[in-house]
Amino acid sequence: MSSTARRLADFLRARRGQVTPEDVGYPRDPFRRVNGLRREEVADLADISLEYYTRLEQGRANQPSEQVLAGLARALLLDENATVYLYRLALPSPRLTVVEAPKPVSELLVRLAEQWSDLPVYVFDRNQDILLSNDLARALFPTLAEAKYNNVIAVFLAPTKSRDVERWRSIARGAVAALRFHGDPADPRMQEIVGELSVRDADFRAMWADHEAQPLTAGTSPLSVVDFGVGEFDWQILNVPDGHFMMVWLAAPGSFAAAAFEFLRRKVHAEAAESQHVETEQVADLDAIDEAS
Repeated sequence: MSSTARRLADFLRARRGQVTPEDVGYPRDPFRRVNGLRREEVADLADISLEYYTRLEQGRANQPSEQVLAGLARALLLDENATVYLYRLALPSPRLTVVEAPKPVSELLVRLAEQWSDLPVYVFDRNQDILLSNDLARALFPTLAEAKYNNVIAVFLAPTKSRDVERWRSIARGAVAALRFHGDPADPRMQEIVGELSVRDADFRAMWADHEAQPLTAGTSPLSVVDFGVGEFDWQILNVPDGHFMMVWLAAPGSFAAAAFEFLRRKVHAEAAESQHVETEQVADLDAIDEAS
């Protein structure tokens, strides 16, 4: 079984288990022994033979046609993004058969992040490794300064007690679904992230096994700002060149986020001024030593 066929088979089995008979108009059978749909039900809904669908789930079928994929998407109640992911699994383009080397952040993005200084901005890749952040983003998230900071791993470093909150689970599921949607399963870095979290975290293992695939687009997240407080922050994802993504944290006038950003801007400016003052004193001390010698 090829790796492509195996991934498609895993996806079909996982998504079949998430569709109830009632979802597709079948009556509930009290003696039913499976939680989701049976194979024959998916085959019937997709208008394909049971034998062929079974081969797909076993990874033994040849590349399915677009007509078959459309039927499967309909039968499994896949939304637009999950359908895109299904097609990508089943009909990989030639350029995706070889893992592309990570591309550096362009100089244009570097300048844009620096000039967009009134809002926190950072850039990440398809594996959600942070590649670039501006001063305000590092003030909002001090850990961004750490080497190899990854958003998915950071989400699952949250204390266990916070995971009882539905908001955390929604954020975590979104991060996992985006890793699957944007990532390349053959990419060693993606394999490293999935492998590490699969070993360390039961919540990640369960979410990864659901095979959800959704891009990150926009949302609202609760954040704690040191020495200021906890509040809601809106964010927007922008697709930028070279397969990178820019995350911009937004603030409506008069909102908690706007006040928090103003607090962080003053903090950043004060730290910059203090750093400049220290550098000036150090230069003066060196000049004095030179004159004395």
